[in-house]
Amino acid sequence: MSDAADRPRPGPSGASRVTGVETDRDPGLQPERTRLAWRRTTLSCAVTALLAVRQALRTDGGPLTASALCLVVLAFVVFLWLAHRRIQRLGAEAVGGPPVLPSWAAVSVAGCTVAFAVFGAALLF
Repeated sequence: MSDAADRPRPGPSGASRVTGVETDRDPGLQPERTRLAWRRTTLSCAVTALLAVRQALRTDGGPLTASALCLVVLAFVVFLWLAHRRIQRLGAEAVGGPPVLPSWAAVSVAGCTVAFAVFGAALLF
């Protein structure tokens, strides 16, 4: 009995389809979810940068703290630029789906993320 329920059923045109799986896809949903994810990530980076500024103002770390703070702000500005650029490209009506993220941009975003972690840790010590 479970075998019959798991087998694909023919659709309206006679082609078989798997039950419970939506075959019609709205191509606008995936880029919208990606834009929202970029915005959430940008917001979390802004909060991280603000916490770094707060930590730097509460402690008197000297030149190391000032350097780490400048680098955190620089990493945030670079990440903000990359995220804005990606959101704009996803918002453009592209034929054939959203454009692929270039490898240099992916490496830059990963570098900004690592920079947040390293310079944030430097502010704590």
